[in-house]
Amino acid sequence: MSYSAPSIASFIDHTLLRPEATRADILQLCREARDYNFASVCVNPYWVPLVAAELTASSVKVGTVVGFPLGATSTAAKVAETEIALAAGAQEIDMVQNVGALRGGDLGAVEQDIAAVVKVAHSQGAIVKVILETALLDNDQKTAACMLAKVAGADFVKTSTGFGPSGATVNDVELMRRAVGPAMGVKASGGIRTLEDLTKMLAAGATRIGASASVKIVEASRAPWKMESAT
Repeated sequence: MSYSAPSIASFIDHTLLRPEATRADILQLCREARDYNFASVCVNPYWVPLVAAELTASSVKVGTVVGFPLGATSTAAKVAETEIALAAGAQEIDMVQNVGALRGGDLGAVEQDIAAVVKVAHSQGAIVKVILETALLDNDQKTAACMLAKVAGADFVKTSTGFGPSGATVNDVELMRRAVGPAMGVKASGGIRTLEDLTKMLAAGATRIGASASVKIVEASRAPWKMESAT
């Protein structure tokens, strides 16, 4: 399947989560997001007020991360992070599930953790994407995590933080899509650096892509021969 440059941009959360990112880096991220009309900008919580101000007149959503990157903070801390981010202008919350609780079989705690963040976010009209950190899970655990996120009312399941052992894979995206069905969002994130990477993830069932190489990917889609090689 072929995609135009604008349609490719509409799938991408333009992301900068490096701890060393500066104000100038974030301002550049926002300029690029406005220029290319990406789906959202995803940044660490400290930068949400700046991003919200920069994107006020734009259709680009303001996204941030909660419980990032380990997912091992308390539910109360994740809820507080979410509340603060929403008050600062966040519209999309990418939360890390409690990976250790899931691996240990404490599925009720995982569901409650997600549901608490979802409740706060949805009360303010924001959406929630649950980061599974798939590289740390076996297939049964990935499926269980997807089902828990769905039952808890999350809007998306997401593969990776980008800080784990590895990122998104086609097999994981296909598994997640099968687990959640056609209605829930699936976000592929981590290691998606080329147009070919992106189109493979979309073909596997992803409906959102997290990337820092977003501009490079969209520009590659403008070259017809590159588009053909990626489809």
